[in-house]
Amino acid sequence: MSNVSADAFTSDPVLFVASGGGHLEELLKFRDRLVPKGNAIEWMTPNSVHAESLLRGQTVHFTGYVGPREYKSMYSLFRQTRRVLLQRKFSAVISTGAAIAVPAFIAARRHSIPCHYIESAARALRPSLTGKIVQRIPRINLYTQYEVWQNRKWHFSGSVFDEFKVEDLPVPRDCNRVVVTLGTMQQFGFRRAVKQVKRVLDSLGVPSANVLWQTGCTDVSGIEIQAYKSMPAAQLREAISNADLVIAHAGVGSALTSLERGKAPILLPREARFSEHIDDHQAMIAAELASRGLAIACNVEDFDAEKISRALGIRIVENASMSPFRLLTEGGHREL
Repeated sequence: MSNVSADAFTSDPVLFVASGGGHLEELLKFRDRLVPKGNAIEWMTPNSVHAESLLRGQTVHFTGYVGPREYKSMYSLFRQTRRVLLQRKFSAVISTGAAIAVPAFIAARRHSIPCHYIESAARALRPSLTGKIVQRIPRINLYTQYEVWQNRKWHFSGSVFDEFKVEDLPVPRDCNRVVVTLGTMQQFGFRRAVKQVKRVLDSLGVPSANVLWQTGCTDVSGIEIQAYKSMPAAQLREAISNADLVIAHAGVGSALTSLERGKAPILLPREARFSEHIDDHQAMIAAELASRGLAIACNVEDFDAEKISRALGIRIVENASMSPFRLLTEGGHREL
């Protein structure tokens, strides 16, 4: 299937720009729907074990870490992007955010390079702060992954979640092997979730040796688990492939990784009132995936054996009827 018009890009490479975690995972999922086969791609993303593993063997321009709303880093990122753009000619710059997108687009527009911003699937109702800033930059093509808030500025061409559909299993899986993943965030812990998940798994008699905990920066001191702050993407994906059950914070990256491996995750949204994130957008992600039947969504305090039983009865498979993602031309017209 041809996902973009053959003349939407020149033979020059496309620069993909994304922050780590879910933003990078989304852009990876969109790659084949955005750029024709044969077009070279280069990447710009903050350096991390996760990013190095995901992008091994590809041309990557690594930056320093950019946290949520760390816009003080914009000038250094602008200078780095401009150096990359001066090294060679690019046919387009495409980003799924977050803050790293702003300086990249400003630098790209100075070189008259076509720019495309795809708002994260985390934003089910309105643009993120990055999206609100990007829409003020002239001649940036803007995309939402939700039809409900498309408008004159924001175009709908599809979602990363279109790739998946649900099959009910005739016999639910046993709960022998579990992966708990809280993403790669470096600023916000999720200790509340770790304690509740540990309590429920213990009550079900799941052996601690059969549970893999990837907990990011969360303080797990005093909780009797063996936790990994981070691990190579390939290792985490293999663990999820072999798992019966995946429990995750409601981040797009963690959800996508689980769905790709055929598992409907139980998603536990972080909450801003507990200082677990900057806002409550993870509740939007969880609600969207639950509405599609692709995940079980619940608040931390509501996580229990019943949610586990429901997740064990679902298998995720590839959706063969997925629509292509059409980019816009410089004039704002959709490619045919």
